[in-house]
Amino acid sequence: MSRENAIIIGSDHAALELKEKIKKFLLDKGVSVEDAGTHSPASVNYADYAKKVAGAVSRGEFPRGILLCGTGLGMSMAANRFSNVRAALCSDVFSVKMSRLHNDANILVLGGRILGDILAFELVQTWLDTEFEGGRHLDRIESLDRN
Repeated sequence: MSRENAIIIGSDHAALELKEKIKKFLLDKGVSVEDAGTHSPASVNYADYAKKVAGAVSRGEFPRGILLCGTGLGMSMAANRFSNVRAALCSDVFSVKMSRLHNDANILVLGGRILGDILAFELVQTWLDTEFEGGRHLDRIESLDRN
């Protein structure tokens, strides 16, 4: 599988159902998807899956990823600890759009207990369709890596 346009996706048990629906949504649209787990409703540590997805994005193995947990909070905190990761926890279309336009978010984080399917699909599609503007925003993003 070519990973150039592929998405790596992962969730904990609390968002497993929504992850599976989003994975199908992406596959139906012809997007290559690597599922980093979880694959069971048994309780798991969200950080383990954040590490898999954010690590792969950080290393450049995948250009983008999607993470889900109950609220999205734990996943976003864990993912943003990785260099070159800009994980955006979003629950509305405007935030998703701006996360791409101005912040070049490379991981979309969603709350499985917060969002319904239809809104989640709209958020994912907006995130995929929105390109980074660059320009002054690139300077700001690069400054994040200059601690």
